Amino acid sequence: MLTLKILFWICLALVVYTYVGYGIVLYAMVLLKRLFKRKGLRQPLPCDADLPEVTLMICAFNEEDIVDMKMENTHSLNYPKDKLKVLWVTDGSNDGTNDKLAAYNDLEVVFKPEREGKTAALNHGIKSVKTPLVIMTDANTILNKDSVREVVHCFMDPKVGCVAGEKRVKARNESDAVAEGEGIYWKYESTLKRLDSELYSAMGAAGELCAIRTSLYKEMPKDTLLDDFILSMLLVGDGYRIAYTPDAYAMEYGSADAKEESKRKRRIAAGGLQSTWRLKHLLNPLRHPIVAFQLLSHRILRWTVTPFALLALIPLNIALVILGGGITYIVLLVLQSLFYLAALCGWLLARTGKKNKLLYIPYYFLFMNFNVFKGIAYLNSHKSNGAWEKAKRG
Repeated sequence: MLTLKILFWICLALVVYTYVGYGIVLYAMVLLKRLFKRKGLRQPLPCDADLPEVTLMICAFNEEDIVDMKMENTHSLNYPKDKLKVLWVTDGSNDGTNDKLAAYNDLEVVFKPEREGKTAALNHGIKSVKTPLVIMTDANTILNKDSVREVVHCFMDPKVGCVAGEKRVKARNESDAVAEGEGIYWKYESTLKRLDSELYSAMGAAGELCAIRTSLYKEMPKDTLLDDFILSMLLVGDGYRIAYTPDAYAMEYGSADAKEESKRKRRIAAGGLQSTWRLKHLLNPLRHPIVAFQLLSHRILRWTVTPFALLALIPLNIALVILGGGITYIVLLVLQSLFYLAALCGWLLARTGKKNKLLYIPYYFLFMNFNVFKGIAYLNSHKSNGAWEKAKRG
């Protein structure tokens, strides 16, 4: 029984630390840093005449329906027009995307007929970027008016090699439970990213709004699934920081339904497992002590051992109750059962289009972890292939 108890508490500690404990520890470390080190004043943004040229690079595959929306948003950005270059990379597109773009005379289009995935498109498109800074964004996201200025402001710090904007998810209607769950998750993620950035560096950037110094771009293997994460973390390995700013944000609708969201989650999970191996050098605490701690706690545990620990908790708990482990294990089994019951109710409500945050949070939590296992199968079946099936948005 002692072995079962040890295994149970190890699994419980992993789950609690990964999803709650790290946030608490991180917040405490940031508070300590604030006590001993004052935050320096940001350099003022130079006048428009002295602002650097920036390229907005948009990778798109068959996005003819949203070209006009994206260009309208691009034209509304508060940055000198002669300093903002617009580059669309439309590799593999065989709908009317390129025809739609041909109607605009203030952009450049890079195109190859082969579709090899977003990473290959980035590798292809970056060769046409001539500006010192490049902002990568998706075709289906809306950037806030001052996002480019805020990104440029972050680059005033020479230690910053990448700037991660905030991802915001909105529901198309009030009954969109999937988008609600995704939005809650990203609010929590945004808080962790802000604290990570303040401690040392954010742990990765989201492709919806990811900016880098063009000269630092490293070509990635075409089968890379999380191009934004790999690219940004490679810069951290080179000694640069990823600055996180909520003042530059990308807005998009949540997935159309749970099935579409599952496509995204299993690809992200697969990409996380792939990234764990490709970034293993950053987990060396002797070379990268702070980064190793942040990366392991914020990312790696979620993609590797913690979902297995979560899965093991119920059978271990049941075994301990049957073997007479004591009242503690009975209480914990009751609490676990209530949690899974709440998740079941959240799932049933989501299927009917109804929304209850209290019940949807446990469902979305289990949904994310379940897709890690689907991600393992996805990674095995998509070897040497960086293209994926797009998830439909709400």
